[in-house]
Amino acid sequence: MQDSRGHILWVDDEIHHLKPHILFLEDKGYSLTQATNGNDAVALSQKKQFDLILLDQSMPGMDGLETLKSIKDIRESMPIIMITKTEDEWLMDEAITSQVEQFLIKPVNPSQIFMACKQVLEQTRLREERATSDYLKDFQDINDCLQDDLSCQDWWELYNRLVKWQLKFDEYRDTGLGNILIEQVQTCNREFSHFIEQNFISWLSTENRPVLSPDLFSHFIKPTLEGNNKICLIVVDCLRHDQFMAILPILETFFKVDLSFQVSLLPSATPYSRNAIFSGLFPDQMVKKYPEQEKLMSGHASSLNRFENTFLVDQVKRHGFKDKTIHYHKIWAVEEGRKFQNKIQDLLQADILALVVNFVDMLAHSSSQTDVLKEMVPDEAGYRTAVHSWIEHSWFNQVLKVLSESDFTVVITSDHGSIRVQKDVMVAADREASSGVRYKYGRNLNAKSRNALIIKDPEQYRLPSFGAQFNYLIAKDDVYFVYPNEAHKYRARLKNSFQHGGISMEELLVPVAVMKGL
Repeated sequence: MQDSRGHILWVDDEIHHLKPHILFLEDKGYSLTQATNGNDAVALSQKKQFDLILLDQSMPGMDGLETLKSIKDIRESMPIIMITKTEDEWLMDEAITSQVEQFLIKPVNPSQIFMACKQVLEQTRLREERATSDYLKDFQDINDCLQDDLSCQDWWELYNRLVKWQLKFDEYRDTGLGNILIEQVQTCNREFSHFIEQNFISWLSTENRPVLSPDLFSHFIKPTLEGNNKICLIVVDCLRHDQFMAILPILETFFKVDLSFQVSLLPSATPYSRNAIFSGLFPDQMVKKYPEQEKLMSGHASSLNRFENTFLVDQVKRHGFKDKTIHYHKIWAVEEGRKFQNKIQDLLQADILALVVNFVDMLAHSSSQTDVLKEMVPDEAGYRTAVHSWIEHSWFNQVLKVLSESDFTVVITSDHGSIRVQKDVMVAADREASSGVRYKYGRNLNAKSRNALIIKDPEQYRLPSFGAQFNYLIAKDDVYFVYPNEAHKYRARLKNSFQHGGISMEELLVPVAVMKGL
């Protein structure tokens, strides 16, 4: 039947008693094939392609469980509804472990069978249709919100709505609305750039502001320490909010999670935002207090986060916790992570654990350089999948499990996120300019204001200045900077890659999860 809602094989040794049920299903648009024993059911499964099998457990000869296993050997993904007279729990356990879709107890009426078939065969389509309908309503509501005078909290809530739709469309890819959602995120990012330009400077001179990178310790760490409790701060470099939401189900198996957010500094890059988290200082304060850091930044050192441990120890003392014991650890390789996992029990003696994990950031950078990773992480959905897989299977999962069973409060956050870049913009610069893709600093840098925030007075943004006519360019939207020489080579390497340092919801709106073990 060409327009059938689905082809069902019903296996029951008393199939002749089920004629009303079969007619009811056929009247609803399903096509039915019948079998009276397990051997015939297996033979039919080898010859024909069924969408669903209704399988009686109590049959002479080959019973339902044996038939189930034989059919699964033919096609592992075959949906099966088992029907039985008994409510024995062992039978339910066997059926569930053999991956039946549903377990029905006789007697069953035609409507009950219809609802079970409909749920198995049509739930994905129905949920896709519902998601499509709900998003189209939310699409207009989100666009209307952009006309309002949004606060930073409003922007976080709006971004959170968009992220939930991204995750929903990861699950239901056939809605056809993925590109519309991408375009709406781009529209929101353009408005978000205006919001940041209008408000960021004022935040730097008042305490009545959203939580910025230097405020993270006082808002999320200090209250726990004041209660004389232990705390573990985990900074997953470059973790975006959508990636965090993708791994949230894993975290919730271990922890009760209280989700909030912080705003990354500009540029949304590790030397600024992560150093600010550990030092509790703005970048201009940091270089004054720590001349060694100024030398690294002005000299374009390859690593600009060498003093995080020192920063953290000083910040802890500055907040009045000089008697607290601290262990800081940075992990940039799998082997180092495994070593940390092996000694985590000993480290639980400390009052403060601080862990920096570089996997997500390394994945972002590596995916722009390796063809295999470009295929594995071609877009945001692929990136979310990669991060989820890593969290699920890595040493990090085991560390989280141990922490959940300890008396530590765990705070997971990031220093910034990233964005998939699409549009290249030429920037002329001398040899002393920085090499960033989404931000640059140096002398006499210039770009069009529609493509970049041009910071001619770094002091306004609490940024260090290293000489006369020193300025910063911070990319907007999905822009990335290239130099005129060898521009084609950089386009080929950078377009569609994930970069950070600029202004976007993905880069600046950073999740903060405060977690306690269940």
